[in-house]
Amino acid sequence: MTLAVRGPAIPSHVAIIMDGNGRWAQKRGHPRAFGHIRGASRIKPIVEHAQRLGIRALTLYAFSTENWNRPQAELDALWKILKKFLAKEEAHLAKNNVRLRVIGEIERLGSDVRQVLDPVLERLGHNTGLQLTFAVSYGSQREIVRAARHFAMDCVGGKRNPNELDEGLFGRYLWTGDLGELSQVDLVIRTSGEIRISNFLLWQAAYAEFYFTDTCWPDFGPEDLDLAVASFQRRDRRFGGIGKVLKNDRSALDKRT
Repeated sequence: MTLAVRGPAIPSHVAIIMDGNGRWAQKRGHPRAFGHIRGASRIKPIVEHAQRLGIRALTLYAFSTENWNRPQAELDALWKILKKFLAKEEAHLAKNNVRLRVIGEIERLGSDVRQVLDPVLERLGHNTGLQLTFAVSYGSQREIVRAARHFAMDCVGGKRNPNELDEGLFGRYLWTGDLGELSQVDLVIRTSGEIRISNFLLWQAAYAEFYFTDTCWPDFGPEDLDLAVASFQRRDRRFGGIGKVLKNDRSALDKRT
């Protein structure tokens, strides 16, 4: 088995679609909420291992805009799990200099969730280590539409000129804009055997490598992250060019961020 090794070929930004919690639980005769609880317990070891590998940004797809259509009982369980995770792990994240961010329509979250979430984001928002982002109430198409609307409003207000718009400027209007050069995703991982992107980071993953695994998120561990990164390290990333292109030679893409 080939495992990942630290070095220049480590992806700077890894994004994970944490899929399969409910199916994992139902297969074992448990309610779906049990799978979400187990899935939440996987986050800490993955964050720690990402730091060990030298990954600089980690974005976790926790809840999509479409997930609002799930039964209310499951939604309530998810928000309870999120609040417990924040209360339990904040001190550990702070100790490890992890900067926590949340992207998505967080205004849709209940006041009870925001009362826990907002202070944690404030306290961890100035850290300079791993950039840990939770995508919550997130949909990439809505993100892009929102960015276009905000740019248009700036043009109407005289702050911008339509002719100055390029990929780099537009990227700054996205929810990931404050990540700067790290906003471009290098590796997208999806668990549970599904082979689709599900409206996740469509703009940011334009040149990402993809890794799909049958392992459901509640069983996904550091060794699985190693396998995904090792697969990434074997890829020939040409970015539209010819021949081997190293991550450090991404000048064309870096100018866009």
